[in-house]
Amino acid sequence: MSKIVVVLAALAAASAVAASGGRDDLTDEDRVRVAKVTAPTKDFSGPEAFETLPAGAGTTRKLINADIFSHPSANLTFEGRQQFLVGNGLFRKDWVSSPSSTQASDGLGPMFNARSCQGCHTKDGRGTVPGFDPLERGDTVALLLRLSVPPDTDEQRQQLASGHLPLVPEPVYGLQLQNFSVAGVPSEGRLEIDYAPVTVQLNGGESATLMKPTYRIEDLGYGPMREDVQISPRIAQPMIGLGLLEAIHPADILANANADHGDGISGRPNWVHDLRTGKRTLGRFNWKASQPTVEQQSAAAFSNDMGLSNPLFPAHDGECTQAQPGCQNKPHGAQPHLGEHEVPAELMDFVTTYSVNLAVPQRRDVSDARVLAGKKLFYQANCVACHVPKYVTRRDAARQEHRFQLIWPYTDMLLHDMGEGLADKVSEHDASGSEWRTPPLWGIGLTRTVNPNATWLHDGRARSLLEAVLWHGGEAQAARDRVVAMTPDERADLIRFLESL
Repeated sequence: MSKIVVVLAALAAASAVAASGGRDDLTDEDRVRVAKVTAPTKDFSGPEAFETLPAGAGTTRKLINADIFSHPSANLTFEGRQQFLVGNGLFRKDWVSSPSSTQASDGLGPMFNARSCQGCHTKDGRGTVPGFDPLERGDTVALLLRLSVPPDTDEQRQQLASGHLPLVPEPVYGLQLQNFSVAGVPSEGRLEIDYAPVTVQLNGGESATLMKPTYRIEDLGYGPMREDVQISPRIAQPMIGLGLLEAIHPADILANANADHGDGISGRPNWVHDLRTGKRTLGRFNWKASQPTVEQQSAAAFSNDMGLSNPLFPAHDGECTQAQPGCQNKPHGAQPHLGEHEVPAELMDFVTTYSVNLAVPQRRDVSDARVLAGKKLFYQANCVACHVPKYVTRRDAARQEHRFQLIWPYTDMLLHDMGEGLADKVSEHDASGSEWRTPPLWGIGLTRTVNPNATWLHDGRARSLLEAVLWHGGEAQAARDRVVAMTPDERADLIRFLESL
């Protein structure tokens, strides 16, 4: 049996299992429809039905330019658009330190990575690394540095096991290195990157040069870190389609985990702590699927990246630790007449509404012969084992605009071991140091239309889509090797397909 037949059978089985066994939101008639529409294609002679609408009715058809990731879902109500626009203003707003005459916009820090959400998510797309040329490097706010140490106490081990603690923070510097601070407070340090070229030989006489990063932290403001600290650089991800990813039924994601895709691929879920419900639930967001909802991901970013308190993360001093004298108990920006947090619940709701309704752009060139050829190669290489093409969202999704939509995100939402080359050694909830969530591919071809300096992978090391593919290892090694073995024209077709997404 050919590889593509095995892959199609596995995808079809996962779709059927999800639609039949676990989808408690569907009628019997719905289950038949969903299984049919999400079945993997076997015909690559032309585009599939509705393939030009990757976000269903929410797909935006706006003019392709640098603002293409910043439009609201096309099916938002008038009231929803009003809330979206308010959230947009908050997402772009620069926060300032306290005390300030600008009430309800102060409270930044005391230590932080960025002054605004948009400061990391450039035009709602990918962030930017400092640069590969040492002579042209600048400060970055979009490449964050996670910090972790092994557990020392039974309490820490229990918190890790229960999911209440995603990882053990470095005792002095916390969960994340903050490279900026307010006046009178030393910043924690700065990240430096060295790159070493690695040449990969490709079939057809071609080669590619990968840039292998080495990270170090300079100018530590509070003394040395623990010698056993592990660091994990993370670049800001695109914001489009998040609400639709949240509306994928858990049964569909778990069906992917249980399917046999061949090549030793065994994606698994990350079970994390939901601060809203107090329960362990399926992780969906960020590089290791360690956040369960868009709301919690946004609230964590306000706290960790900007030092702003909110209902889910109420500490006014953000990531300040007891070992950082002068950082705690600084003036904060909570206004009594607005509530006890610097980002009150009402403002968090606006930001969440904005974040879950940034629209996915319409597909391009779906009928192009070379794009169709690249799509077939994508299937034949078994890329679809992890980058699962399509789903139908829940009928009972929390928001009307996300309900029962056929979407094409190209992700299984699961963790996969990507090999030693991409490993960061940092475990987060159930995710090991070499495991990463499969990132959605929708919109990936417009990455540099939105941010000309954007790069790919979790730390931005890949300067092209081909480089990103060639870094794949572990469970993705076989798929990566098939790409290496393609002819130059075939690899070009594969990239053309990716660029059409």
